[in-house]
Amino acid sequence: MLRNNWLTLCSLFILLVISSKINAQFGLSHEIGVIAGPVAFQSDYGERYDLSTNLKNSGIGIGIIHYLNFSYKAECNCYTPETYFNDHFKLRTELSYNKTEFKHHGEWVAPDKTSLGADQLRAMRGNSAVTNLGVQLEYFPLSIRDFTARIGSLGPFISLGGQFSYYNTEATSSLGPLGTPLTTFPKYLTPTDDRQYGFSTESGSVWSIVTSVGTRYKLAPLSDLMVDLRFQYYFSDWVDGLKPNPTLYKENKANDWLVWFNVGYIYYLQ
Repeated sequence: MLRNNWLTLCSLFILLVISSKINAQFGLSHEIGVIAGPVAFQSDYGERYDLSTNLKNSGIGIGIIHYLNFSYKAECNCYTPETYFNDHFKLRTELSYNKTEFKHHGEWVAPDKTSLGADQLRAMRGNSAVTNLGVQLEYFPLSIRDFTARIGSLGPFISLGGQFSYYNTEATSSLGPLGTPLTTFPKYLTPTDDRQYGFSTESGSVWSIVTSVGTRYKLAPLSDLMVDLRFQYYFSDWVDGLKPNPTLYKENKANDWLVWFNVGYIYYLQ
């Protein structure tokens, strides 16, 4: 199922880019690129607000991105009429994938903890693979025209948008199958959201809000380098595969979110 959903999302993105390139001769110019970088996933694994949890529960993300450039018209190789919107905004479409491995870190799994509960937490492992498809509106405080005209210039930006994500999760234990008092920490045996347990190995879909800050570097007339720091908030607490009952366990009531630092290469289509 994961492979089929990935192929579906990938096909939709490719069709969008091909359609945009075909129509470029009749309208705005287009850009396409690739991004990759580390992902820090804030999940229900580990101790809340523990730095080692945030750093060690990390993964990698990759993506394909497409831009509508409102400042330039491909049909005439000329600038569009100069307006504030045309010179400071771009529309970004993205297909991305990230995967994160999870493990409990922090005080409750320290070596001096010798209880059954500590052993259960230390033995627990998880992972989540997430495929995202969405759009962001990027705002460039400096002129896009000026940035495009000068090799070596910087084009800082901020963005806001939304994404639709398909996730596939796993939760396991080296002590044996999860779901029994011998293998599973008590908080994950409590029913949650009409599910039997507070852990899941199911796939699902979710919407999210994405915001980022970054900058471009003009590498050549038709290519840019980009660095981008993203915050993505999911409207679900099941993306990591864990959701202890929030009524009983207040420390786990927040939805899942992540921070992704990526580096990208962008090419201008003409």
